[in-house]
Amino acid sequence: NHTRVMEFVLLGLASSRHMEIILFLFLLIAYLLILLGNITVISITLVNNFLQTPMYYFLRNFALLEITFTSTFIPSTLYNLLTERKTIALPGCFLQMLFFYYLGTCTLFHMAVMSLDRYVAICSPLHYTTIMNNRFCLQLILTCWAVSFLLIFPPTFMTVQLPFCGPNVMNHFYCDTSLLLQLSCTDTGFIEKLMFIILIIILPGTFIVTVVSYGCIIITIFHMPSSAGRKKAFSTCSAHLIVVMVFYSTCIYRYIRPAQRGGQVSDKVLSFFFSVLTQMLNPYIYSLRNKQVKQGLKESILR
Repeated sequence: NHTRVMEFVLLGLASSRHMEIILFLFLLIAYLLILLGNITVISITLVNNFLQTPMYYFLRNFALLEITFTSTFIPSTLYNLLTERKTIALPGCFLQMLFFYYLGTCTLFHMAVMSLDRYVAICSPLHYTTIMNNRFCLQLILTCWAVSFLLIFPPTFMTVQLPFCGPNVMNHFYCDTSLLLQLSCTDTGFIEKLMFIILIIILPGTFIVTVVSYGCIIITIFHMPSSAGRKKAFSTCSAHLIVVMVFYSTCIYRYIRPAQRGGQVSDKVLSFFFSVLTQMLNPYIYSLRNKQVKQGLKESILR
């Protein structure tokens, strides 16, 4: 006889009360910076006419994605850091899992699209406005959202149908699919294989597109006649590549390393890196360092 699990216990990020307070303050500041940075990017790119280009269209959508992605788990994590009973109801856990992986996948596809946009802008500048027209940009964005949903929904729906009879403790700070599969009281082999195939498509696939695009950009930069132009372009691309490498390396090691089983402390650290730290840096690396964005911000403040 088994009792059906109605809630899960999340062990969170720390075991001591002192560390929980420190992490709460750090995570709160990080979340506020994420919101402030991305809301600033959205506002500036909307109100300034000279920022109505495909590049800033993608950056605006990327900023919206970051806000929604981090909002799926950071508010609940902050709440759990302040309470002794760190539980999440079964429906809430499934919803968090669905939106976390759906929006996270969409973020990966969006990073690949932005790298392609920069590739066309730098490597084929004369054809840029023709290729990256409004209709094509909208199609790329909608494709990111649609393909992400088609990839993530099937394994998530199958996970929701699984019986959970106990134990109900997850050593994590959000509802993680691999941990949920471990807690199910039935065979989950098919879902695990399906998830692995989907992750292989998503992570290495988008990573190759992103890295190859930036690789072609760097080669083009080295052939630029102006040394000042080379230095400026290389500085921007290198910053983007650092963020991309950190984000993808932690994601790939976390989710598709051989014989991975969730629930280790290293899993929480890796998840914290790609879901919080890189998200905090993205608006400042991708947008707010940009000269045109700084000019737009200055004009908005003056107005």
